[in-house]
Amino acid sequence: NIQMESWSPLMRGAVLDIPLLQELSKKYNRSITQIVLRWNIQKGVVVIPKSVTPSRIKENFEIFDFKLEDEDIIEIDALNENIRTGADPDNFDF
Repeated sequence: NIQMESWSPLMRGAVLDIPLLQELSKKYNRSITQIVLRWNIQKGVVVIPKSVTPSRIKENFEIFDFKLEDEDIIEIDALNENIRTGADPDNFDF
């Protein structure tokens, strides 16, 4: 029983350039950030997005009053390309 956590869930801003997430942002009338955070929550993954901007911190919390449809979750799941935005923990010299 290990709780998974999404490390760098916003891919250092790279999620903003993904066309599917842009489409879903319009569909749900939410920011791309909110779509990505909500997707993680619905997958049972803990998210701790970094921000020092009060308006973004507030926006990050405003993800509990909507749900992504199952077909949208499946589409987001299919985006996985195993891309890293940070060091690979399996090959990092700690």
